[in-house]
Amino acid sequence: MSGAGERAADLGFAAGWRFVRALPPSLALGAFRLGADLAARRQGPGAQRLRANLARVVPSASPEALDELVRAGLRSYARYWCEAFRLPSMDPADIHRRLDPLVTGAEPVWEAFGEGRGVVFALPHSGNWDLAGVWMVETLRRMGREPALTTVAERLRPESLFRRFVAYRESLGFEVLAAEDGSAAYRALTKRLRAGGVVCLVSDRDLTASGVEVSLFGEPARLPAGPARLAALTGALLVPAYPRFTPDGWALPMAEPVPVPDRAHVAKATQAIADAFSTLIAQAPADWHMLQRVFSADLGAGDPTGRARKQATP
Repeated sequence: MSGAGERAADLGFAAGWRFVRALPPSLALGAFRLGADLAARRQGPGAQRLRANLARVVPSASPEALDELVRAGLRSYARYWCEAFRLPSMDPADIHRRLDPLVTGAEPVWEAFGEGRGVVFALPHSGNWDLAGVWMVETLRRMGREPALTTVAERLRPESLFRRFVAYRESLGFEVLAAEDGSAAYRALTKRLRAGGVVCLVSDRDLTASGVEVSLFGEPARLPAGPARLAALTGALLVPAYPRFTPDGWALPMAEPVPVPDRAHVAKATQAIADAFSTLIAQAPADWHMLQRVFSADLGAGDPTGRARKQATP
């Protein structure tokens, strides 16, 4: 993206956080849905990549069914952005009240908290993970556990846009570390987990070229080893989860915890995360917002991570 394009993106996001929350919710969501439908008709690069990824999730889908799934997926992605622009003004207690009954599989997490263990959540790009994080922050606040949640963000361009996203997530109660800080960020995550904290990592795309080769929906892909390594190093509970939408709210199913007794089990544990993602995503594929290359067959030799363009993604 050119310097002018980066500045335009920064101004666009600034306008979104300022103006979208001022619109009536139904009007804002309707506008974003129209934009999604337009993107589906135009079939630009993002829509084409989403289609290729979803074809792996639902290999039996007819071309017509896949068209509809892509449209639903773009609408889901648009809903994420609409909610993201409105989220700082939403009531955390109301979010907790609405989401809490649709959180499933969390019993091992509560047990880990009772034992003083940290928890690593491995998430795909799905649903509204920021809102799921707000639910976790509110839950831990009610338990008297603070600071509540630490996450890692890829540094976007321009720097002002990155700072804007950091400020946004900090306003939700998250501690945000820059992925590019490398070992310093890793040490901070380790410290938080050893103190019994919560770390949430988006884990369905490797950005380092040093991830673990896994089978995802039956095809080779690379996922980051960080979640499993942190669990092995700190004894934290490792839980794959899949934030997703319901027609009028949100749900948060959690998979069975992944055992990582030591570093020798990191690769096996990362494959278990891939297996959990495959199961969870297949239950609501439209909410998987993967508009980038993730499968090994799609990655070019000159860009093995698929990160040639840094984009603002959930």
